Amino acid sequence: MEMEHINENTIRVLLKPEDLSARGFNFFNLLTDRQEIEDFFYSVLEEVDVEGEFRGSEAVTFQVLPKDGGLELYISKNIGEEEGNPFDFLAQHLDEHRFSEFDEDLMDEEELKLEELLEEIESVNNVQEPKEEVKPESKKITKKIKELPRAYVFELLNFEAVIYLASALSLPEVKNNLYLINDHYFLSVAFSKEELESEIKNKVALISEFARLSPVTEDVLLEHGKIIMSEDALETTKHYFLA
Repeated sequence: MEMEHINENTIRVLLKPEDLSARGFNFFNLLTDRQEIEDFFYSVLEEVDVEGEFRGSEAVTFQVLPKDGGLELYISKNIGEEEGNPFDFLAQHLDEHRFSEFDEDLMDEEELKLEELLEEIESVNNVQEPKEEVKPESKKITKKIKELPRAYVFELLNFEAVIYLASALSLPEVKNNLYLINDHYFLSVAFSKEELESEIKNKVALISEFARLSPVTEDVLLEHGKIIMSEDALETTKHYFLA
């Protein structure tokens, strides 16, 4: 376990996989029980706060990010409203190029797919009245309107990207599940029939700032993947990592 003082109010603790194992934890254990999470965090605080400066504080906050199979834990004290959200402070210290690991050709391809999808959605929004075509028998032929997709699957670079997406977007009325397959994170999103097409377009565009559209279906995810968070994955992520 490594520890450093970022400033007088913040400690950074790096817990490697072996550090978690030594304490009987792994990353996914910490997603299941809020009380277990708090107990774990305070046990770490007792180890690193040898001077007792943080334990004596009235307000201590914890922010956690997955890192190389372990955890990067930021412990802050005396964070007032004037100092802003602790997560905003962390964001300034994280790599701005967090998606650089994606192959550029793949990113270009996914951007093209997204552009085509948004154009398709736009065309549905702007569809004109169906035209009638008269055959010799005077039968009417009605143009069939292409239905807007309601289910999407997105691939995210890492769990850190999930946290950033959760900080930027809420989907309270939309079912969204988080899956893990071979160290790859996938978010399935299923919009209801009542969701406005314009809202779907906006939300798909926003999610695509943090993830990329994937051809993988949710059936494949259910069969071959491990579900990490169900029903409202983004809200669950906020609850544990952005509270």
